Amino acid sequence: MANTVLHQAVTRGHADHGWLNSYHTFSFANYYNPERMHFGALRVLNDDTVAAGKGFGKHPHDNMEIISIPLEGDLEHSDSMGNKTIIRKGDIQAMSAGTGVAHSEYNANSDKPVKFLQIWVYPDRKNIQPQYSQVTLQPADRKNKLQQIVLPRSKDSDGVTVQQEAWFSLGDFEKEKQVIYEIKRKENGAYIFVLKGKVTVEGQKLDTRDGFGVWETNKVSITADSDAEVLLMDVPMNI
Repeated sequence: MANTVLHQAVTRGHADHGWLNSYHTFSFANYYNPERMHFGALRVLNDDTVAAGKGFGKHPHDNMEIISIPLEGDLEHSDSMGNKTIIRKGDIQAMSAGTGVAHSEYNANSDKPVKFLQIWVYPDRKNIQPQYSQVTLQPADRKNKLQQIVLPRSKDSDGVTVQQEAWFSLGDFEKEKQVIYEIKRKENGAYIFVLKGKVTVEGQKLDTRDGFGVWETNKVSITADSDAEVLLMDVPMNI
C-alpha cells in the first residue's frame, strides 16, 4: 500500500514583501512547520512572483541543488561562476552549489512581473566544485505526456543535471488524458505539483498549486480532470 501526503495550496506558507510574493510548500525563511520540512530529498518548493525591475541581490548557497523553472516573464541570473543569462518560460536552470556559490536573480522586465518556481534538492554528495546547467526545451514535447527536465549527473538525455538520483518532468494535459508514471528507483517517491487546472493522482483530487506526494509504490496514475499542467519530482525518500 502506497504512502501519500497532501499539501493543499491554501495551507502553504506565504510571504508578501511587496516586491516579492512567495508561497512555500515546505518550511522556508519565516515559515516553519515541523511537519512540512521536506519530502525525501525535496527540501524547498517556492512559488515566487517578483515585481517589475526587482529581484534578489547576490546571496550565497552551498551543498544544495537549486532548480529554477520560469512560468511567466524573464528572469536575469548572475553568479560567481561567471554565468550571466536570462531564463524564460521553456528554460530550465540548475545549479549545484557544492563548496559555495553566490548568485542574484532579477526580473529582467520593467513592465511586468516574473513568476518562477525555485526548488531545492539535497545532494547525494557534498563539497563538489560548483556546477551550472541550463536548457531550453520544447513545450510541444510535453503535450499529453511527461517531458523529462531534470535528471541525475552523467545521464545522457535532455534536461539539466543535479547531484542526486532525482528526475523531474513537466506535463501539459488535455482534459481526460491519463498517464502512468513509473518511479525510477524503488527508494524514490514522486511529488506532484499542479501548475494549472485539476487532476486526480492515485484517487486524490488536486487543484491548482496543490502538492501530493506518493511513495512505497513503483508507479503513479495521473488523470487530467480539466486541461492541466503538472510538475512531477521523482526523488529519493531516504536522505
